[in-house]
Parts: sequence; structure tokens; C-alpha cells
Amino acid sequence: MPLKPALLILLTLFLPVKEASVQIPTFKAIHNYETYYASARRNTENWLAIRRFEDLGKTWLLLVEPRTLSTKVDEASFYQLKPTTLGEARKIFSNTAYTNALRAAEKQSSTIQDAGIVQGMPKEAGISLTIDLCPSHKVLDRRIFTDVFQEFGKVEPHPPVAISVSGLWMKDHEADLNWLKQQELDGHIFITWVNHTYNHRVDPKKPLKENFLLEPGTNINYEVLETEQAMLRNGLLPSVFFRFPGLVSDAKLLYEITGFGLIPIGSDAWLAKGQQALPGSIVLIHGNGNEPIGVNDFISLLKSEQKNVVQKQWLLYDLRESLDEEYQ
Repeated sequence: MPLKPALLILLTLFLPVKEASVQIPTFKAIHNYETYYASARRNTENWLAIRRFEDLGKTWLLLVEPRTLSTKVDEASFYQLKPTTLGEARKIFSNTAYTNALRAAEKQSSTIQDAGIVQGMPKEAGISLTIDLCPSHKVLDRRIFTDVFQEFGKVEPHPPVAISVSGLWMKDHEADLNWLKQQELDGHIFITWVNHTYNHRVDPKKPLKENFLLEPGTNINYEVLETEQAMLRNGLLPSVFFRFPGLVSDAKLLYEITGFGLIPIGSDAWLAKGQQALPGSIVLIHGNGNEPIGVNDFISLLKSEQKNVVQKQWLLYDLRESLDEEYQ
């Protein structure tokens, strides 16, 4: 069943975002970056630390709020830390959106393509749009973003977008990355940054079981942690989400990703492949210039709903709200 006019469109990764973008320090001298799990208390707040690193003489943490799936980077000295394992942390924060989403993703680990979470809240009328930036020699397809904030900016401040970004794309597209950051600073959009690995290797001649991250010799530790460091060096806040290149994985690989404390996000509506968006779908398009068909399909869909946008029957939501409500 195709998407109907009254459906809401969910465009990122949870919480209806009305606040301005989250600003973090730009780290230039990161070292000793590591996976680190600890219960982190500050006043009445209780966060889960999933990373620890040093920069210019200070120790910093990447923290997750397990109930809302929000993340932040903060100085370790501000918190009372109780180091733990991820397994113990999942018990401490049991029955939160975070642990329930991890568990749901692991239940979908056996498929070779599109493992992890592929739907948000199917009981609701809405979809989630995710935009992938794989390595590419082409420039950013800015039409996606300009059309989003031109249409939805009429009725909602800084509409949210989710971007799955690779390390090599950040390295090779500094001007495009700065443009995206400026759009957020100007209040046009709100971005949730999703880890899409550093190299995103692919060989069109190889079968899926030996391709993408399943390529023999892949250093998964580097692919995950180096991408997070690249985000931080560019002033981007890593989210708690991960997208497999090509949506390709196996059970072992998926459990390795959840072992980093990350929630794998798939898609059941890859527009360029002709898949239709249904209520609760996580929609995928590529914004790296390599997939004009998917972009055109989304823009056509957006234009067809202009009247409903103005009447607030077709709104943008942060994908985290979708998962928060579904997995609480």
C-alpha cells in the first residue's frame, strides 16, 4: 500500500525536535579513544557512557540517555562513574528504549541484507527518512535538504533529518559538510548523525557474503571508532545509531555492532529500488549524488503533499521518537 496523504513523515532519529542544534567542542587532538561502559551520574541524571577519550589534557565521554536515545559529549570529571560491562549496563537500564531497541535489532540478525531495525512505530501513521552519504566523487545532492526546509520550514522550526555518514565522505567533501553544518546552525534543519563506517568498501564483482563489511580482513574496530573520531573532529555529535554499508551483514557482524553499544538501523523502503513507503517504514535515499532516482522519487512525494504540509497533516518527526515510543 503506497503512502497516503494523511500520513506523517518521520525524518530522523527520535524526540520531536524543537530546540536548536546541539553544539559540541571541535576536538583536534583526540587520543586514547576507546569503547568504555559506565553508569554516569550527575545530580539526578543517570547516563550510560559508551566511549572515553582524551583531548588537550581532559578526559571526555560519549554518553547515551537510555530512555530517550539522546547522546552528548561531556567532561568525565562532571560525573560519578561506575565502570561496567555492556551486558551489565543492559541489565541496569533494562526496559528502556535503548536496551529494548538493541534486543530488537539482535532478533533480526540472521538475514544477509537489511538486518537490524527496519521500522519505527508501525501503529502510527508515519515514516522515517534516512539519507546516506557513502564515499563518492560527486557533490552533495542539496535538493533533498533545500526542499525539506523550504516546505516544512513553513510550519515547523528546523525540521529534523537523519544522515548516515562515512568517514571518507567527510574527508573528501569538506565544503559540502560545512554547508550541512551551516544549514543546521542557521536553523533550517536538525541533523542526527549516524555511523556509516569509515571506508565503506564495496566490490560489485563479489557476492554479498564476502562484500562490504563482510569482506575478509575488515577491521571493524577501525571502521566504527575512526568514523566517530572523524565526526568529533568535524564538530558532529555521534548518535547511538549505525547503518551497515549496503545494508549487508551477518549475525556475527550485527552482534559486533551491538557490542559497540550501537543500534543497527536498516530500511524497508529503499526508494531507488522501487520499494514503497508504508506506515512505520524507515525510508532510505542516498544524498551523495549517486542515486538521482531515489532523490527524485522523494522530491515528487514531497511536492505531492504540499497542501497537507501546510495543513500540518504531513509533518517531520525525529526518528528517535519513533523508536522511543515503540521500544519503551
